[in-house]
Amino acid sequence: MEQLKHECGVALIRLLKPQSYYNQKYGTKAYGLNKLYLMMEKQHNRGQEGAGIACVNMNAAVGTEYMFREKALGKDAITEIFDHVTPEWNEAQLYMGHLRYSTTGKSGLQYVHPFLRRNNWRAKNLCLCGNFNMTNIDEIFDKIVKQGQSPRIYSDSYITLELMGHRLDREVERCFAEAKENGLENTDITRYIEDHVQMANVLHTTMADYDGGYVMCGMTGSGEMFAMRDPWGIRPAFFYKDDEVVAVASERAVLQTTFDLQVEDVQELPAGKALIVHKDGTSCLVTILEAKQQARCSFERIYFSRGSDRDIYHERKQLGQQLTAPILKAIGGDTDHTVFSFIPNTAEVAFYGMMEGLRSQGLSVRSEKVAWKDIKLRTFITEAGSRNDLASHVYDITYGSLRPYEDNLVIIDDSIVRGTTLKESIFKILDRLHPKKIVMVSSSPQIRYPDYYGIDMARLEEFCAFRATIALLTERGLWQLVNDTYEACYAELRKPKAEQRNCVAALYKPFTVEDINHKMAEMLRPVGMKAPVEFVFQTIEGLHAACPDHQGDWYFTGNYPTPGGNKLVNQAFINYIETIKNK
Repeated sequence: MEQLKHECGVALIRLLKPQSYYNQKYGTKAYGLNKLYLMMEKQHNRGQEGAGIACVNMNAAVGTEYMFREKALGKDAITEIFDHVTPEWNEAQLYMGHLRYSTTGKSGLQYVHPFLRRNNWRAKNLCLCGNFNMTNIDEIFDKIVKQGQSPRIYSDSYITLELMGHRLDREVERCFAEAKENGLENTDITRYIEDHVQMANVLHTTMADYDGGYVMCGMTGSGEMFAMRDPWGIRPAFFYKDDEVVAVASERAVLQTTFDLQVEDVQELPAGKALIVHKDGTSCLVTILEAKQQARCSFERIYFSRGSDRDIYHERKQLGQQLTAPILKAIGGDTDHTVFSFIPNTAEVAFYGMMEGLRSQGLSVRSEKVAWKDIKLRTFITEAGSRNDLASHVYDITYGSLRPYEDNLVIIDDSIVRGTTLKESIFKILDRLHPKKIVMVSSSPQIRYPDYYGIDMARLEEFCAFRATIALLTERGLWQLVNDTYEACYAELRKPKAEQRNCVAALYKPFTVEDINHKMAEMLRPVGMKAPVEFVFQTIEGLHAACPDHQGDWYFTGNYPTPGGNKLVNQAFINYIETIKNK
């Protein structure tokens, strides 16, 4: 119910036939553009802060424009950018789209993908977009500065564009030297370069030093196109190709819907590999970096990706079904006096699984639509008291949906992160129904650690599980562990990054999950609330059982897949303690 943001959604299309083919077969000159629009709308869930599109027309006459780009801000950005496309877009063969959610706090049109690096030579023009967050952008920045570059903007997107652009320049120059050795002159050299440039060389020399989760997509003015996935497989990417088109998206179901495909038609882009489509339309998978221990993001399965994907739908149902035993324990087995529901809509599939799990035991259970998303808080309200009062009315309740003072109320959510909405809104409105008890269920485990690979969870103090743990340490006279952890984090940061470990994990060791659950219930229960509250969370074992192919669980366990994650979580705890000291 607390909306999480993450980076981002990508869409790539390469048309493999002449434009006349699509016009004759599908009755439109805008086949590629229409498919790009559909792919982006079907990924609207992945970014509502901005969107951008770009295209390349390899057949444009010399001296005329051949690369086009449109960008816009806001939740209606997709509609806006497609309203501004001109007939020239229909002549293109390469299309790129991007939907943005910022995890850095930086906003404005300049941060909206795709990014474009211009040059008079078509082969040196580079358009880049991606779903990524890098943990070591400071190291990459230092590297390109030593090369003599001076990036205008300090962000992973711009720095990656400049670094890759620099390597593309070198690749073009390599082809230029070969052409000269072969005795070619003038436009023959240009054609040779465009026919022989190898994007794999560019990616090999660009991506080797990155630490982070990413799907990096790009296209050049001469018609090369690529999509590359990080070697840990953190961020998702899927592709489809036939004799008409090559397409890439962040989610499998998007490709299925757009091109009317079966599950088996869509392939997952392997970790560390790039799908490269050459100017002539041939394509191949190339190993850019050797695959590391796989850490596919489990949050993609729990929350971010659309639930219409076949496997994700079943996984979310299983996540709910696995919680039936602790739920029954929380209500004392009294299903005759319990109403089951869910908030928000993204938790609906887990709710179905929970209900199936209960009914499979021969239990008769009651379900109701207890809460409704009603209004969005308007930002022009600045006075704190007024904002909090309005926030408490973001959801509305279904009056009469349970018997006052007789029925328990079980509410399932897909994740509980900060707890702010629970305390300021949800618990207050649910208490108006006068339930005997509220059981708040999360289909994911306790979120204890920040994410540094694309989700906007970067500060420890944001997490209600962390705040509850700090409160328990304080109450039980264990503050020395906090001081020791602070010193340990400092000691780790003095080591090479590859040798660092996550020291913050030590804070959780004195407590059981139930200890932290109980403290969270106490801290998030608003003043004046009458109904008792109990939390039930998914277990780590349950998560892995439901999502066996997506073992990336660092936000729950602290097991970061890359050295940069350990470095940044240690720094995050130091920042937290020093903020407290400075208050």
